[in-house]
Amino acid sequence: MPLSIRQMSSPGLHAAAGPGLAEECTTLGGCRTGMAKMTNAYDLPARKVIHTVGPKYAVKYHTAAENALSHCYRSCLELLIENGLESIAMGCIYTEAKNYPREPAAHVAIRTVRRFLEKQKGKITAVVFCTTTSSDTEIYKRLLPLYFPRDKKEEEIASLKLPADVGDENGETIIDERKIRIKPLPAGSAINKSATPAPVDIPLSDSGLTRSRNSFKLDSYLDPAFMSLIKDPDLRRKEQLEKSVQANKGFNWAKLVGFGDLGGPPLSAAEDYSLHSRHLAKANSLSLSEIAEMKIIYRGGVDSEGRPVMVVVGAHFLLRCLDLERFILYVVKEFEPLIQKPYSIVYFHSAASLQVRPDLGFMKRLQQILGRKHQRNLHAIYVLHPTLGLRTAILALQLFVDGEVWKKVIYVDRLVQLFRYVPREQLTIPDFVFQHDLEVNGGKGIIIDPRTKHKFT
Repeated sequence: MPLSIRQMSSPGLHAAAGPGLAEECTTLGGCRTGMAKMTNAYDLPARKVIHTVGPKYAVKYHTAAENALSHCYRSCLELLIENGLESIAMGCIYTEAKNYPREPAAHVAIRTVRRFLEKQKGKITAVVFCTTTSSDTEIYKRLLPLYFPRDKKEEEIASLKLPADVGDENGETIIDERKIRIKPLPAGSAINKSATPAPVDIPLSDSGLTRSRNSFKLDSYLDPAFMSLIKDPDLRRKEQLEKSVQANKGFNWAKLVGFGDLGGPPLSAAEDYSLHSRHLAKANSLSLSEIAEMKIIYRGGVDSEGRPVMVVVGAHFLLRCLDLERFILYVVKEFEPLIQKPYSIVYFHSAASLQVRPDLGFMKRLQQILGRKHQRNLHAIYVLHPTLGLRTAILALQLFVDGEVWKKVIYVDRLVQLFRYVPREQLTIPDFVFQHDLEVNGGKGIIIDPRTKHKFT
């Protein structure tokens, strides 16, 4: 359980344990962040209670917070073994009061336990992750099979979805620049070289997805080949550099014609996942209210087939007044609930033709950050009031950025046509869109909107 020097957290646990637990906690002399201390369990159905202090989270000190959180879990497990105990139930040490993003913290928790069990699996029979919210439960259900694959299928999925950094041998974040690397001796070295046996990949146990309580074995989930899923950081950087050099060879015509930087190597599945996770964690830790107030993107209802809709208003995209980096973070944060399943986008280009638009290089980067789920689950992009310039830009996106996504564009010239795809009551439409529709399409077939009283055809 988390323990604070100034006051005890987990009041429900203290109430269940009785006054004895609080009295013993006062004798501990506090506890430093990342450390752990043990007390008796008193009225709780357990032999002992382990207390620890989780770190405060700030984006600026992301790595320090990750390593401190990893140390919390490792300290608890070390105390468990030192006291001859074999099982432990662990809550989410990262509390909302300390602003730690939930999913990145879950990655740290699970990978730290994974690393510890690789060394001490013979001394621990069970580790139970306890969650108190449905969102945390869903996160753990999704991440546990990545670090503890139970069959070959889950192992294949893990090899694609694991983050690029799964920590060092203790689960702490690896900082490549600080690593000491030892190269092999030259071939002509006089030092006697003994034959080194080739590493053997131990196959994953062919265990089923369900197990009885008595047959549960941790070692069946701890395949040493887990480390082989992640490439050596030096090799990974070398490959990235080679890809970048190859992609940037020759004349950069894209920048010359104003398309922006379209170079750079394609991302692997692991790099894609890691890039998206980093931006989502940062977005969840920031207040982006000034971007929200601009109403560039916002949630709509559902389309005619029940898919959720995201609305984008081109005229509100004021490039000169916008911090593009914060805008990207806001987009990632807003799109995250939608891209988990099929969804649609409605883009109002009404009165936006005079606004300065971001170049294709920016659009490519945004798509890379949104990731593969965005590409896979996007059903359609409905573009209202397209101009010739916009059609040309979208053609360029199809050819040079991502044909799969941008071929899903459906051009809509009139509001009435849009309502065939997305019902009127499912959209919050700015007033100027109605006015623009009247100006572009004339007054033929006038319809009065029941909400705004504007006329449109």
